[in-house]
Amino acid sequence: MKQYELKAYQEIEEWKRQIYKRSSLLNRISKKAQTKVNSLIPEKAHKIITDSIKNMVKATLIGSNAITRKKQSASSTLAEMDQKLEGKVAAYRKTAAVEGAGTGAGGILLGLADFPLLLSIKMKFLFEAASIYGYDTDEYEERLFILHIFQLAFSSDDKRKETLKLIEEWEDRKEGLTELDWKVFQQEYRDYIDFVKMLQLVPGIGAAVGAYANYNLLDHLGETAKNAYRLRILKTAPRPD
Repeated sequence: MKQYELKAYQEIEEWKRQIYKRSSLLNRISKKAQTKVNSLIPEKAHKIITDSIKNMVKATLIGSNAITRKKQSASSTLAEMDQKLEGKVAAYRKTAAVEGAGTGAGGILLGLADFPLLLSIKMKFLFEAASIYGYDTDEYEERLFILHIFQLAFSSDDKRKETLKLIEEWEDRKEGLTELDWKVFQQEYRDYIDFVKMLQLVPGIGAAVGAYANYNLLDHLGETAKNAYRLRILKTAPRPD
């Protein structure tokens, strides 16, 4: 294994260890509270929210695929691909921060507009990431993989572990996959970002919170995407001693 690939492999193992670690007491309590709240919401309301987010995400997927440069040369080394991705992460962090500051400064109405705007920024970034690592987003399975990266980044600890296992076994399991459980997808995403995004609506601190939150959400998504694609590329690489 080349030196850079060995370093990447070690970084992946550490990233996986962080995901598989037992969640903190605060996270476990928060998830129980969120689950309780979700159980009190009428099923009809869940369906409306689920359908709205499903349609929003699908529209974003179509738009992002249409304007994304198709897969780049597979002859690039992993180091070159990682470097390109870091450049994209830096650019998208800035875009997300500016968007968060603008909507956060605008009060409740603009704060509510942040949800679809930030979602589209995240999805566009993931399409760029797929292209950088040599995957063709015209293929349905690659768009499905993108949604699983998104779910891996923005879910509860238990769901992240489940999704990571699927990503690790992607080549063996992808043909049996058809579509996401959209209800779970939207609940996990909302629960993950609810607290921070509510603070973004508070007058006086909304702009600062929005910029900081969006910057870090994109940074987190960037790390998740990088390691998810590294996992696929290095899947057959020999383990270090």
